[in-house]
Amino acid sequence: MIRVEVAYARPDIQRLIALSLPEGSTALDAIRESGIEGLFPGIDLEHQSVGVFSQVIAEPGLYRLREGDRVEIYRPLEIDPKEARAKRAGTRR
Repeated sequence: MIRVEVAYARPDIQRLIALSLPEGSTALDAIRESGIEGLFPGIDLEHQSVGVFSQVIAEPGLYRLREGDRVEIYRPLEIDPKEARAKRAGTRR
């Protein structure tokens, strides 16, 4: 068995769920086993990115987890970072 964590955060609430899985489990296995989708019904893995320690995974169903990995589900950006920077620069002038 390996110990991993699954993390998801919204502006108002964050969850970090620790669990033990059989060796050879994937990032997608961890997400499903954690039950986090039931806690946050808005999670849509078809349109949201998944990563391990801030490194995006192209195919979570194929990524084999290692002891201590933290699987992260990323929310879509609400505003483009370039737009936000331009907006802040414009208000300072």
